[in-house]
This record gives sequence, structure tokens and C-alpha cells, in this order.
Amino acid sequence: MTIIEQSYRRTTPAFVVLALGLFVVGTNAFVIAGLLPEIAATLHTSAAAVSVSITTYSLVVAVAAPAVSILLPRVPRSALMAAGLAVFAVGTAVAAVAPDLGWFIAGRTFSGIGGAALVPTATAAAASLAAPEKRGRALALVGAGFTLATAVGSPLGTALGGVAGWRFALWCVVGLGVVLAALIPVFVRNVPLAPPASLKRRLAVLANLRVLALLATTVFMIAGFNIVYIFSAAVTRASTGGAGPLLAALLLAYGVAGVVGNVVAGPLTDRFGSRRIATYALLGQVVALAVLPFVEASFAASAVVFALWGVTAFAMAIPVQHRLVHLDPESSALAPSWYSTAMYVGIAIAPPIGTLALGAGGAQVVPFAGAAVTVAALVTFLLSFAARAARRSAPMG
Repeated sequence: MTIIEQSYRRTTPAFVVLALGLFVVGTNAFVIAGLLPEIAATLHTSAAAVSVSITTYSLVVAVAAPAVSILLPRVPRSALMAAGLAVFAVGTAVAAVAPDLGWFIAGRTFSGIGGAALVPTATAAAASLAAPEKRGRALALVGAGFTLATAVGSPLGTALGGVAGWRFALWCVVGLGVVLAALIPVFVRNVPLAPPASLKRRLAVLANLRVLALLATTVFMIAGFNIVYIFSAAVTRASTGGAGPLLAALLLAYGVAGVVGNVVAGPLTDRFGSRRIATYALLGQVVALAVLPFVEASFAASAVVFALWGVTAFAMAIPVQHRLVHLDPESSALAPSWYSTAMYVGIAIAPPIGTLALGAGGAQVVPFAGAAVTVAALVTFLLSFAARAARRSAPMG
């Protein structure tokens, strides 16, 4: 066995713990979609009002994630991630016992600070702990936590909420967060500290129009998906009859198919390029969302569409990230950090757009709103190539 293989095996438990941390945080973010009606009924409010907590949570993560990296560059990474999970658990616990909407939103918002400390730090830790030859595998292993959060965590939480109540589902998330906060200092140690990057250097990346176009693509791409996913209970009511287990089954079909999309997107991007694969995946989401209202009366047909949607939704992010990373060697180290911010901005704007769609024409309009926003993502993605062409054709001298 080589030294590299021995090193990777020693760090594998650390990667698993980090993946579980992302799984818990991701589950907390996505499980609310399936629990909106129950939470709204308990807190005597509307599902649209509860969805505000998704916006506030996501905005906090979007703002706090870069702030943490700038303000706390010398804090040991294990301590930072453990503290992040502890804060996350406290905020989620407040939401779990919330007597009204105000406390629920406050708890969810506070938990976002913990998520901001954990998510980008865990990804960076995976890359720094792995040998250069194994970094791709390490990032895939840790990143699988988010994938499983959508594929398994959200449907399972929805099912648990339907059986034992939404508060029980959130307490399960709290319990996992507490356990992982204790495990991280034990298994994730000696994480190298990256050289600090100033705010000026980080902002300089945004001077590249192609980077801005790809970040806009990310915002619209994530928003288009979440507009429908967050309000999936309302969108699928005709086929599920409002039954939590049936909604959980649809979300499971989406998530399992999404794992397939996630697995095949990487090799396809390597073979055919990010432009072709991202275009096909974005068009796939547009078609799936546009078709969804026409099959709402059939649970079986809805399950098929949810599965097709899952493949495209999970596949579209990978070629966009691939292009962002390989866009400009000078910004390749910093541009991906803005991807996380753009992703959470997309999540943040989804609830108000979905709420407007619900108010304008009911649940049937929501998928069309998601499809329209996804079209905007496709346009901005193609503009990133137009910006490159314009730059190349500019006169010299």
C-alpha cells in the first residue's frame, strides 16, 4: 500500500463526518418544503408566511459565508466547524419549539449562521486534507452529503413529519447536529489554514463579465428549482390528496433520480463539454416543470415527471460549476466561493416568487414560474460564452 493510499484511508473517517455535517445542514434546508402545510397549521399562519424562513435562512448563509472566511481566517477549522454545527443546532431547536411564526423564523435565521460556518469550511477542508491525486474523490465524498440530503433526508423528514409531527422531524435534525459537533474535533484534525484573501481580491473576481453571467446563471438555476420544490406540497396536492407519505414518495423519486443525474453529469461534461451538458440539463428542467401541471391529477405520471426533473436538476449544476472553475486561471481559486453565495441567493428569492405565482393563479402557475426562471438561467449561461466571444473579437491596441 502506498503512502498516499494510507493517508487517504486515515482521512476517510474525517470525510465521512464532514459529509454527514453537510447532510444534516442540507436536510434542514430542504425538509421544510415537505412540512410547510403542517408547520403553517400548527403556527396558525399560511405556507407562504412560513416560507419566509427559507428566505431569511438563505440570505444569512449567503452573506455570512464569505464574511466568515474573511473575518476568521486564523480560527482552527475543526473548532470553526464544530461551533457552526452547535449554533446550527441551537437555532433549529428554537424553531422546533417555536410557539409562533416569529420565533420559528428567528430560530431558522439564527441556524443559518451555523450553516455559513460549516458548509464552505467543510468543502475547503476536504480539499486540503486529501492528497492532490485524491482531491476529486474527497470532494465527491463530502459533497455527497448535500446530494443525500435531497435524495433521502428531505423525503425521510417529510415522512417523519407526517407520522410524528414536524417538531419531531426538526428535533431529529437537532440531535444529529449535536452529535456531529462533538465528532468533528475527534475525527477532523490538523486542517491546514489557507492564506487569507482580502475583500478587495475577492471582489475583483466580479469584474469578469463571464463570471458574473455564470453567477447569474446559478441564481436563476437554483431559484427555478426551488420555486417548485419549496411549494411541492401545493403543486402536487391533486395527485397526493395532501397526504405526507405520498409527497415523500414523490420527493424520494426526485432525489433518487437526482443521484443518477449527479453521477452521470461529471463524465458527460468531461466528454462533451460544459456548454452542451448545461444547455441540455437546463432545457430538461424547463420541460419537466412545464409538463408538471398537465399530469397533476395522476400520481404515477407525477412520479415519472419528478424523476425526470431530478435527473436534470442535479445534472445542471455540475457543468456550470465546471465552467466557472475553468473559466479563468487567475480567478479559479476565488470564483467558486461566489458560487455558494449565488446558490443561497437563488434559494432566498424562490419563496417570494413562488408566493407571487400562487397568488396570481394558484398552484398550477408555480411550475410555469419555475420554468420561466430556468429559461433566464439558460440565457445568462449562453451569455457567458457571448461575453468571451466579444472579448476575443475586441480590437487590439
